[in-house]
Amino acid sequence: MPLSQLNAHQHDQATRALVTLAGEIDLATAPFVCTALAARLRDGICTVDVDLTAVTFCDAGGLNAFLTASGPATDAGTTLYPLPTLARMIEITGSGSPPHELHAVRPPRVPAAAGGAW
Repeated sequence: MPLSQLNAHQHDQATRALVTLAGEIDLATAPFVCTALAARLRDGICTVDVDLTAVTFCDAGGLNAFLTASGPATDAGTTLYPLPTLARMIEITGSGSPPHELHAVRPPRVPAAAGGAW
């Protein structure tokens, strides 16, 4: 069985950050997701947009990583904004609302001149 692969690209602008994940989020890579999101909290980011467009697979371990990250994010005054895909996963799995609601919206576009292609 091949090892799971996950890449994270982060782009910070003042108090807002975009974390773009690409690859598979599963039990093996979920800690990497938690680390990437926790790093944004330590940096004083107020809003974290999580782009899952390039995620090809996400299991319960990945879902748990986002649910786990939502508590410390809210406690730090940070809001996580995943794409609607994650909100749909929460609904389908019956996970209900996370303890600290994850807001499902499309992340803002960043001009290519600012180093973003998202």
